[in-house]
Amino acid sequence: MIVQACINGARPRDFHPRLPLDAQAMASDAAACVAAGAAELHIHPRIDERESLAAVDATVLAVRRACPGTLIGVSTGAWIENDVERTRAAIGAWQELPDYASVNLSEADAPGVMELLRQRGVGIEAGLATTADAERFVGLADHSRVLRILIEIDIQDLPAALDEAHGIAAVLERAGVRRPILLHGVDATVWPFVALAHRKRWSTRVGLEDGRTLADGSVARDNAEIVAAAVATFRSAPAG
Repeated sequence: MIVQACINGARPRDFHPRLPLDAQAMASDAAACVAAGAAELHIHPRIDERESLAAVDATVLAVRRACPGTLIGVSTGAWIENDVERTRAAIGAWQELPDYASVNLSEADAPGVMELLRQRGVGIEAGLATTADAERFVGLADHSRVLRILIEIDIQDLPAALDEAHGIAAVLERAGVRRPILLHGVDATVWPFVALAHRKRWSTRVGLEDGRTLADGSVARDNAEIVAAAVATFRSAPAG
């Protein structure tokens, strides 16, 4: 069970005044998150504030120098390059490899991206947002060759979001998948899912990619404050 910090995602500049948008800002923010208790990092590198897979080398290097020994992951979301060949070419050109990368099973080229990451020696976080994603994942011949499963729900209605998360978990259970699970929500569901992850003995992630508020609804000062609150939840709430 870990708390992973997701420090920026695709959020625009005006989402929060402390949103890190360049490599050095991400490195400084990541170090503060690790100091606050984050075990790992999930980052969306950018060039001129625009998400870019070409920015992975400089960003991973800067964050690795600021956070030696901390595992660093990046997104491979299809929207970043908005082209299958550009996505594959960018991943193939990485020199400063991240420790892992997330792949959304809802995206058409997910199996191809996963295989390319394996060839490059990069771990895979398999992102499942729906039960259909989960069914597709368990249907892959090499689905066991992933670092972990991300159950990532963006539904804002909490009962519906919980139903979807439990449905995904049931698909994985029926298929005998035995990989670590990281559960996270977005905006309205962030903190309920932190609590659920702890009860399930799963990992979770928090940060400005997923939401800007604390559990009481107040706007957090920065990513580190959000991480510290999630770590405190994991340490204090009864599991099981």
